[in-house]
Amino acid sequence: MKDKKKAATKKKTASAPRKTGAGASSRASRGGSKASAAAQVVLERGSATRDEALALFDSLPPIADLAFMFGRWTGSGIDSDHPMDGLLENYAWYGKEFISEDHVHPLLFQSGGGKIFRVNPALMPMGMALKFPFLKRGFMRGVFRLGRPILQTSKTGARLRLISHRGKVSATMAYDALPIHDVFRRIDENTVMGLMDYKGMQDPFFFVLNRVDG
Repeated sequence: MKDKKKAATKKKTASAPRKTGAGASSRASRGGSKASAAAQVVLERGSATRDEALALFDSLPPIADLAFMFGRWTGSGIDSDHPMDGLLENYAWYGKEFISEDHVHPLLFQSGGGKIFRVNPALMPMGMALKFPFLKRGFMRGVFRLGRPILQTSKTGARLRLISHRGKVSATMAYDALPIHDVFRRIDENTVMGLMDYKGMQDPFFFVLNRVDG
């Protein structure tokens, strides 16, 4: 009789779900929901404090498959009281285009007629962009468009690599001619958050990319 009771108890224990595993799964699900909710708030608002943006970036999962980034994406900045806030938009920034791991167009802009053109990053005055607020003035868009014949290029200006940043290895765009890494984290299948890490820049610049095609 005792043997039958032991067998029944053993069978019941084996069939019961492990609480530790179920709890871990539940916590992971809740964590993902919190990250998605936080990302949605930032996307709708278009702004965040530096600490909020960093916390959100750190909470998002890395992109381990470089092919996930292939295709064309539109971009928009996340205002975080950074010197570059609004700068790219002032020049009608369109986004980025990832052809392959070794061929990326990092800077796509739109002409007055809506045509998309590629700009050579090596000719962009990054140091000035961080120091002179007048570059965000409306008249500078006209100056930029006048310089389009010089700035425009058909050559790619960056590569895509898996690089470790802030504790996670994720898809990262490395500029060929500038000490800049754009590190990407996944928000969803068609949206990523980017962190621009520029050598000598005190705080990172944050932005969002939305997939157009891929």
